Amino acid sequence: MQKDNIIKEKSFHFALLIIELYKICKLQNEFILSKQLLRSGTSIGANIQEALAGFSEKDFLHKMSIASKEARETQYWIDLLSESQLVKFDEAKYKTEIKSIVNILTSIVKTVQERKKKNRIQNP
Repeated sequence: MQKDNIIKEKSFHFALLIIELYKICKLQNEFILSKQLLRSGTSIGANIQEALAGFSEKDFLHKMSIASKEARETQYWIDLLSESQLVKFDEAKYKTEIKSIVNILTSIVKTVQERKKKNRIQNP
């Protein structure tokens, strides 16, 4: 994988971690929450890929916003699995990675929104 974009790279590696956690869940007979986790955790990177291929700043912002929402949903499923103790897993690495991804995506979305707002003010 080409190392040209930190959030692209992090989301891809995180998706691999989520697949690993999904397998752990299945081995421990947890099938419901794990499917939700798999869907949201792997869609983060897919939405980032779509954003990077976007035709406009509006398209980019829309897809990055979706990726951010998916990341927050994934964070919820990880927290729920951890707190419910339905599955035994090393939650720290998942929580650390998703927190980092949420922070980066939040920063990207805010930066683009601020740039759009600034451009509207300068070019009414």
